[in-house]
Amino acid sequence: MEHALAALGELFEPMRLLALFAGMVAGMIFGMLPGLGGVAAVSIMLPFIFLFDSYGGLALLLGAIATVYTSDTITSVLLGAPGSPASAPTAIEGHAMAKRGEASTALGLGFLSSMLGGIVGAVTLALAIPIAGPIVLALGTPELLMFALVGLYFASSMVGKNLAVGVLAGCLGLLLGSIGPAPAAANYRFTFGQAYLLDGLSLTIVALGLFAIAEVIGMLAGGGGISTKGQVVSSWRPGLEAFWKHKWLALRGAIIGTFGGFVPAVGANASTWVAYGDAMRSSKDKSRFGKGEPRGIAAAEGANNATIISDLVPTLLFSVPGGPAAAIFLGALFSFGFYPGPRMVSEQPELLYLIVWSVALASVVGAAICFAVTPLMARLTNIRFALIAAPLLLVMVAGAYQSTQTLGDIAVLLALGIVGWYMKQADWPRAPVLVGFVLAGPMEQYFWLTNQIHGWSWLGRPGVLLIASFIVVPLVWRLVTALRTRRAEAGSVKAAPSSDGVDEARRGTSSSRLILAVLAVAVMAYAAFETSGFRPNARLLPMLAIVPGLALAILVLVQEVRAYLNQPGAFRVDAREEYPIAGLLLLYGVGIALFGLNLATLAFLLLVLTRFAGMRLIPATIYTVVLIAGVNGMFELMRLSPPSGYLLDLV
Repeated sequence: MEHALAALGELFEPMRLLALFAGMVAGMIFGMLPGLGGVAAVSIMLPFIFLFDSYGGLALLLGAIATVYTSDTITSVLLGAPGSPASAPTAIEGHAMAKRGEASTALGLGFLSSMLGGIVGAVTLALAIPIAGPIVLALGTPELLMFALVGLYFASSMVGKNLAVGVLAGCLGLLLGSIGPAPAAANYRFTFGQAYLLDGLSLTIVALGLFAIAEVIGMLAGGGGISTKGQVVSSWRPGLEAFWKHKWLALRGAIIGTFGGFVPAVGANASTWVAYGDAMRSSKDKSRFGKGEPRGIAAAEGANNATIISDLVPTLLFSVPGGPAAAIFLGALFSFGFYPGPRMVSEQPELLYLIVWSVALASVVGAAICFAVTPLMARLTNIRFALIAAPLLLVMVAGAYQSTQTLGDIAVLLALGIVGWYMKQADWPRAPVLVGFVLAGPMEQYFWLTNQIHGWSWLGRPGVLLIASFIVVPLVWRLVTALRTRRAEAGSVKAAPSSDGVDEARRGTSSSRLILAVLAVAVMAYAAFETSGFRPNARLLPMLAIVPGLALAILVLVQEVRAYLNQPGAFRVDAREEYPIAGLLLLYGVGIALFGLNLATLAFLLLVLTRFAGMRLIPATIYTVVLIAGVNGMFELMRLSPPSGYLLDLV
């Protein structure tokens, strides 16, 4: 209690409260934008954490994390477009209720259930600190290394349908994290002679590139407005009554979400659907689900907010990110010199409780703000995507550029953006890449220390074997299940179709899947060749990624080639309409390099606003000037100068 009260006093300093409130506003805005969600919110806020002290910077991120799954209820109900994947059940039930004129009921129920989930997650986090603290203190570097491997495996295996693709994505993340100096040897790795890469890649750029840029491309390609007609939100009383009626169901959903957060990489998506299924199973009339059933909203919204907060439990106690947003938060902790695990539990208990207070306060205040702004948001549902994408892209470019203040920041941002866009089209999970990138540093440190202290005898330690069983047992079970399924199909006259009625072996493949498979093989093969020239201690982390990564990349390429040969007529080019926009973004990057940020942005935004937003030239020009002035003000706030361009420098 002493540490908890001291942490509350630390949080209530004005600048830290301001940071928490700013994070809440950002989280709410990004939660309301379909397809963006928590990862984009935390990614875009990441560059601004250094405007505050360490506690204030972390409060900024926590405010965003705690409110995303509250505000995404707005677009899910009013538009039927999930603000994030975890709000899909809310979109199904809530939008059906809105069409019946019950938008107020659905929104009020969703906001209060999310608030309850956030409070349950915060209480769980507070209780986990004293209970799990002694356990964490008993762990050594071998056990911490295995926990990191378990987290990476969970992130790779539980996201997406193909285990090989998921683990390969995690290996690619480790490889990205190994760029730059080797901490255990005097070696610079994978720098290609570029001074820009000597310090490695920035977490901000990797997160923005893989997640946010891909969503901007999709938003611009979608065109048109967010909704064809506005919605009306009147009295909140029906929502309050619905929440009181289903309060125990919302609490049960929050408890399910809490347990989902304990397991690294399960995430809000899985927890939400488990809670939704539990609500359906316990209902007397299951036929009402999918047609506007309030029970589905209560369970789903209670689960997703609880999960995103309880994701921080394995993150803080074991350095194992519970999800992509938690992975970014873990990187922010490292940036401020905080190291989750034994040191944090024993030396910084006030920081842990400050995190608890931040998410609890943000959950309550965020729900109150949602109640206040929803009537206004309901009238703005015909806004065009391009109007949102334009300022978003500018914030991303500014956030990336502040990392090293070189054009390399923008080049890597756009390059990773194209890779992330391809991964999205190919249905390759991007979360394992981010988790692998964040875990690369601590994993290399643990790996080196473990080998120096214990040699290879650490593999026989009881704690290591117990933690490793979290990988081995599910993997063996998965293989046994797959073998049984194959035998059953081989013994039948006709193979049973897959769950969606299409034989998996005959789906064919697509352009993005083939391109990514070839690219993965090429990257891993080159990395293996390059690593052969490193010093022994500098090879530890790259080889940990390359050995399984190269084998899996070849396997995935063989799978895609076989899919093409089995069904050449099913070959398709993914998202044709998005290719011109991806090319336009690359041209924008070239324009920044040649003519500077302001001129390139002027031309780019005028084209985007007139072509994709349907604005006339004069209003588009005014909007563009306002945005450029805003981004220059942002640079001034960060005490930076925007890139001027090579051609203008010559003049």
